[in-house]
Amino acid sequence: MDQVYIDKILAGDREAFRYFLSTYKDMAFSVAISIVKSEVVAEEVVQDAFVSCYHALKSFQGKSKFSSWLYRIVVNHAFTRLRRIKIEFVPISEQDELSVTDEAALWQLEQNEQAQLIEEALQHLPVNESLALRLFYLEEESIKDVCQITGWTESNAKVILHRARKRIHGILSKLMKS
Repeated sequence: MDQVYIDKILAGDREAFRYFLSTYKDMAFSVAISIVKSEVVAEEVVQDAFVSCYHALKSFQGKSKFSSWLYRIVVNHAFTRLRRIKIEFVPISEQDELSVTDEAALWQLEQNEQAQLIEEALQHLPVNESLALRLFYLEEESIKDVCQITGWTESNAKVILHRARKRIHGILSKLMKS
């Protein structure tokens, strides 16, 4: 499906790029925020990455999935931005209050709390570990795709994931106690 839109864009259809924006913007943001740890900076990184992607689309060779190629661009932009500025930890903002009127709303609240707890734990991890967990578990990328996106070797990716799982377990335990 991606190739159809790539061909349209290369043929001059600028509107076809909206497909990529709507399909990949959330994942690109997730990858960016795992590196830069700031929503504002992550939004800028994603915007810059999509602009770069659009201009570099001619160079996409199709040797990997388009999403892997795009996420690699996002990772590169995020690390470049991180080198340029010092990022301080930004705590997750409190979510809007939800009225609990039935079991579905209560279940949704529990899901939101769990997601917020996981997000907070990811913010406390080193950048490479946070990125590895997001890609592998939250975005369900394969080890091979994680390696293509990050430039890591397969063994390095597995080691980083192993360390990240151990570290996030400890962080989540501490967060749940407090």
